[in-house]
Amino acid sequence: MIDGRAAARAVRAELQERVVRLRERGTVPGLGILLVGDFAPSHVYVRSKEKACAATGIDVDTVRLPANATRDEMAAAVARWNQDRAVHGMIVQLPLPGGIESNDLIDLIDPDKDADGLTPVSLGRLLAGRPRFVPATPAGIVELLVRYQIPISGAHVVIVGRGALVGRPLASLLLQRGARADSTVTVCHSRSRGLADLCRSAEILVVAAGRAGLVSGEMVSDGVVVIDAGTNRTEKGLVGDVDFESVAARARAITPVPGGVGPMTVAMLLANLVRAAELQTGLG
Repeated sequence: MIDGRAAARAVRAELQERVVRLRERGTVPGLGILLVGDFAPSHVYVRSKEKACAATGIDVDTVRLPANATRDEMAAAVARWNQDRAVHGMIVQLPLPGGIESNDLIDLIDPDKDADGLTPVSLGRLLAGRPRFVPATPAGIVELLVRYQIPISGAHVVIVGRGALVGRPLASLLLQRGARADSTVTVCHSRSRGLADLCRSAEILVVAAGRAGLVSGEMVSDGVVVIDAGTNRTEKGLVGDVDFESVAARARAITPVPGGVGPMTVAMLLANLVRAAELQTGLG
């Protein structure tokens, strides 16, 4: 079992040491969070981020707006944080209510304060092989593999899902040069033919398609490492994109849902924020 909660605690402990150094030099890392609407999971996620920040010594400024807030009201929060030297990074909690284009807001974020790693500048640097702020979920997935000593270099990684938050940036991250990457990457999606055969070819299988139970045990090979980045709310509770019992019976290692990728996503968001604070204060 790949324990994301334990790995996230270790990451936060390391970040606390860096936060202490920043505080000793008069800088308290600050994160801005924009939360719009009443989508219950988003409120849960924001509370977990606020709690993790408090435990790590990071200040949080959360702006909560109603679902009928205008685009200008949302943009005003981003603009204020762009100018506020006490705020070193910011995120727009997704999804936004219908009618508001998330990219329109993300494009307004100062790339030096891009804690989510989702601005065009951050994604462009990642694609160019010069990453600075990496999207938190892909960064968390790689961190889990490294901390559990699962070889990445040279491995065939199959990613099921080509979304902008996980699949595409993870593929770019794993194609970087170095021991934490150098993978051979196959990206699958809803139009991929022979999905089961593609999954069976994986040494490391990452599933981030947003479909509960999409990958079952007969679709994986013995000894595979499985990273389930799915989060689906069902009548049975929170489940991933992998049918856990059947896949775990064949896997060498697997992440649970919850308790796998999710905690690492929060931890790597904080890692981006701390790095932004270090860069802005000349310590990076």
